[in-house]
Amino acid sequence: MARPVTLFTGQWADLPLEELAKKAAGWGYDGLELACWGDHMDVDKAATDKGYTAKQLEILGKNNLKIFAISCHLAGQLVCDPNNDSRSDAFAPAECAGDAQKKRQWAVETVKNTARAAKNLGLKVVNGFTGSSIWHMLYSFPPVTDEMIEAGFAYFAKMWNPILDVFDQCGVKFALEVHPTEIAFDIVTARRALEAVGNRKTFGFNFDPSHLFWQMIDPAQFINEFPDRIYHVHMKDAALQLNGRTGILGSHLNFGQAGRGWDFRSLGHGGVNFEEIIRALNRIGYDGPLSVEWEDSGMDRQAGAKEACEFVRKIDFKPSKLAFDAAFEKIV
Repeated sequence: MARPVTLFTGQWADLPLEELAKKAAGWGYDGLELACWGDHMDVDKAATDKGYTAKQLEILGKNNLKIFAISCHLAGQLVCDPNNDSRSDAFAPAECAGDAQKKRQWAVETVKNTARAAKNLGLKVVNGFTGSSIWHMLYSFPPVTDEMIEAGFAYFAKMWNPILDVFDQCGVKFALEVHPTEIAFDIVTARRALEAVGNRKTFGFNFDPSHLFWQMIDPAQFINEFPDRIYHVHMKDAALQLNGRTGILGSHLNFGQAGRGWDFRSLGHGGVNFEEIIRALNRIGYDGPLSVEWEDSGMDRQAGAKEACEFVRKIDFKPSKLAFDAAFEKIV
C-alpha cells in the first residue's frame, strides 16, 4: 500500500478548515497535517475538550481525509528563541506582544498542550520547531567559544525535557523539523540535540529535505544517519541559484526575489532528488505520511498544491520484498 499523501496546512491558515479540507480532497490528498494556528487546530481547546476534537475530525471525515500529525512550529519557536522580538508577536496571543518572557511562558504551556491535543485526536506525532538560543552565533565573530555552544544545547535540554515529559505521559512523540534557526539545522547539530536530551525516544525528527538541500547536504544521508528517528516526512523542494554573484545566505532578500542564491520551489521544480529519498525511506521501513509543505513564491498555490500531490504519488514506490536475483537460486 502506498504511503498516504497529506498537505501541511501552515501555508493555508488564511483559509477556514472547512474550505481547505474541501479543496484538498478535490486536489487528491489523503489527509491534512493540521497547523496549530488559524482555525485549523486550537490546542488549548483540543487538550481539554473532546467535543472540539470530534468537530475538527468530522470536518476531515466528511471530505474523506485523515490526520496523522499536528504541527506547532510557531509556539515551538518561542521556547528557546533568545529574543522573541516583534517578528514573532503574531505567533502568540495579543496580550503577549512585546513581552519576550510572557511569550516564552505561553509557548511552553502551548507545546505541552499539543501533546495532550494529539492524544485526544488519537495521534502519535507532533511536528514543530524548538527555537535556538545560539543560532545567532552561527558565524563565529565576535568569537564564539565551545562553552557558549555547549551552554546553548544545555539550555535546549533544560527547556525541552519538561515538555517532553508531558509528551511521554501522553504517548506522543515530538518531531523537530531540522531547520535554520532551530537547535538542529544539519546532521551534526541533530546528533548533538539528541545527545542533549539523553537520546530519549520521545524526541526525533520531521524530515524536510529542502532545508538540507540548500545547505548542500544530501538529504538522503540524513535519513541514513537517523533511521530510527524519522517520525514524520515533509515533501518540499528547493533550488540553488548560485551564479557567481549570489550566495546561500540569501543576501537579506525575501523569498521569491531576484538575486537570492536559493529559494523554495513547488515539488519537482527544484533540485531535490526525491527518488533517492524514497529509496532511503524504504530502507528504514518508514510507512508514515508524505506531507506536502507547499512553498513557491513564483507559482499559483492552488495549481501548485494539486500538481504536488500528483508528483508525490508518482515518485513514491514500494520497496522490494525479495532480491531481484533471488530467482537464480531456483536454478543453481
